[in-house]
Amino acid sequence: MPFRFLSGLFLILLYPMYAYAQQTEISPDGVDDRIIIHGKPAVASEQRLTQRRVSSSDSATLLQDEPGVSLYSAGGISSLPALHGMADDRIRVQLDGMDLIPSCPNHMNSPLSVMDPVSVRAVRVLPGITPVSAGGDSIAGTIQVTTAAPEFATDDEQAFSTGQTGTFYRSNGNAHGANLNATHATQTVNLTYDGSTAASGDVSAAQPFKPAGYAGPGHRWLAGAVIGSTAYQTENNRIGVALRHESQLLELSAGVQIVASELFPTQRMDMTNNRSEHVNLHYSAHNALGEFEVRAFEQITHHTMDFGPDKQLQYGAATGMPMKTDGITRAISLTTTTPISARSSLKLGGEYLNYRLNDVWPAATATTGMMGPSTFLNVNNGRRIRAAGFVEMDTLWSEQWFTQWGWRTEAVRSDADDVQGYNTTPDYAGDAAHFNSTSHQRTDLMNDLSLLARYTPSGDIGFELGYAEKNRAPNLYERYTWSAVTMAAIMNNFIGDGNGYIGNLNLRPEIARTVSGAWDMHDASSAGWQIRFSPYVTSISDFINATRCPPAYSANCSISNLTGRSGFVTLQFVNQSAQIYGADLSGFVTVARSSDYGDIKLRGVINLVRGENTTTGDSLYNFMPLNSRLTLQQENGRWTNAIDWQMVAAKSAVSALQNENRTAGYGLLNLRSSFSWKKFRADLAIENLLNRSYDLPLGGAYVGQGATMGINALPWGVQLPGNARSINMAFRVQF
Repeated sequence: MPFRFLSGLFLILLYPMYAYAQQTEISPDGVDDRIIIHGKPAVASEQRLTQRRVSSSDSATLLQDEPGVSLYSAGGISSLPALHGMADDRIRVQLDGMDLIPSCPNHMNSPLSVMDPVSVRAVRVLPGITPVSAGGDSIAGTIQVTTAAPEFATDDEQAFSTGQTGTFYRSNGNAHGANLNATHATQTVNLTYDGSTAASGDVSAAQPFKPAGYAGPGHRWLAGAVIGSTAYQTENNRIGVALRHESQLLELSAGVQIVASELFPTQRMDMTNNRSEHVNLHYSAHNALGEFEVRAFEQITHHTMDFGPDKQLQYGAATGMPMKTDGITRAISLTTTTPISARSSLKLGGEYLNYRLNDVWPAATATTGMMGPSTFLNVNNGRRIRAAGFVEMDTLWSEQWFTQWGWRTEAVRSDADDVQGYNTTPDYAGDAAHFNSTSHQRTDLMNDLSLLARYTPSGDIGFELGYAEKNRAPNLYERYTWSAVTMAAIMNNFIGDGNGYIGNLNLRPEIARTVSGAWDMHDASSAGWQIRFSPYVTSISDFINATRCPPAYSANCSISNLTGRSGFVTLQFVNQSAQIYGADLSGFVTVARSSDYGDIKLRGVINLVRGENTTTGDSLYNFMPLNSRLTLQQENGRWTNAIDWQMVAAKSAVSALQNENRTAGYGLLNLRSSFSWKKFRADLAIENLLNRSYDLPLGGAYVGQGATMGINALPWGVQLPGNARSINMAFRVQF
């Protein structure tokens, strides 16, 4: 089905474009090497990506040193990046141009978790003032992750074959894995394969953070320092074929990820199997008249959850709590860029995305009870269709002045069918009847605006000022989850705070208005030193936050739920107002250069962000406190060595609504070293060198073991701790 859909779409849309691109040229490596100017987004270098891969199998961690980026903790390969405090669906995440959508009530299969870090070749982070051509249905910004561009044989050779294979080991959790990349290319054809495996057991904290004991009845014993539900096992495979003919480049790739299991310490459930398949078709061409690009893709996800080995399995007559989610995304986008003068270019584009979701929970018992005898329909045949068009203008007025403006309009239509509970007892029947009695279809019309001006009075200093208005429509879980039964509500949680969440059919789209500036100074060559300061402020109307579930909504919501200042609670999504402000400071300086010691550079980043609910005066949930990272790096021939010092202030601004935990400040020391010789590379890293005990400010509530189904059957107030010292090694051989 995926191949039939995309091949038919390709024939319909691509053939009329053939004549358009007959006289264009493509660079020998198949990549358009022209520079597109817009706001100097952060781009992680290959060297920095390689250094980060040795310590994690989670692609989101490749972003952890970038200005304005922080990470929500989740599973071992599924942390969620946050831009200026906003995470998850508020960020547009694109993998090789594909907009992938989590199909899980806990967002376990987040977009970046679908790609192994070893396959990532470039990362671009565009926070705040995002060009409309790269934004859409998001308010925080855009993250673009790409695999290696196809390479082709030069005019001097008929064909070539190349590749690399590698392996890694990490002591904390006994994590291990392997990867393989192979390419065969002629002057017109490129064939590529990427494959990887990764597995880990439960990791440990530096010191006990809970009592030692059995994870659950009949389960194994967990020491006080073991962080339950942190193990995972995953496999990725991807094949690609690329064709070039004079002016045209055509790429077709297909991939499958199989996650045999991934346990989650901040969720009540665990991923017991996840299979994600995608097909991605891309065509591009350019000539003196401009550029043309079309992309079509399909992703299919089959996702199952239940209780893993660290969580209680038996509840009365029910064994486990099976949950199944199927998602399918089909999309197409088209973009043209045309120079309209010697200094201006006009970009036009359109996008269409059709997402379907079925989230059902089969009965865990054949008799009437908490989980039977019927199938619980959490989101029944959910549909979310998005159509968008945009126009964007870049103008280089002079050597000093550059401007960009863009306008984007889109419509999002969502719908879902009627629902039912496990049975017809009043607990389920009342909430289901309330939901089913209301029309479910909603249409959200949104308009985005982006304005950016850059002034460069000289070659070593520059100033930027931008304004953006961005929109995001509610996702299917925010709008269509319906049950206030605490056992069901706590299963719908993609925030990781241990609370339960209920959807709201009447949610409106978020509207974020951002003003951002930047001051950039560097030496003439940009190689000796650089410093960049970027303040920003964002005001958000109809911010999708939550309120304590009131008895007026459901008989399952108690009075005590409204007032409790400790313990886990049940919440319902609502529209409120919010304000976010902060600043990022980053830079580097070359400390020394010598023939004996090589190049020594000091690189640093400081992030400050604050978030306030202006409707209630409460702090917004899961905002990173003031933090910084300093890295002293030496490059000397085949050796690269670095010492990294991370400092995080105490977290005192917390959400009273969600009973968020405070955390103490801490500092971590990490060491990294790599050695390259011909086609061999070895990496060594020691994370948390001093074995410091600390809590993760964005870790969320620890609910990784025990009777997780009961909303307050677990101890409240236990924050997810950081990992103990780990010695990490990776080896790679090219061929």
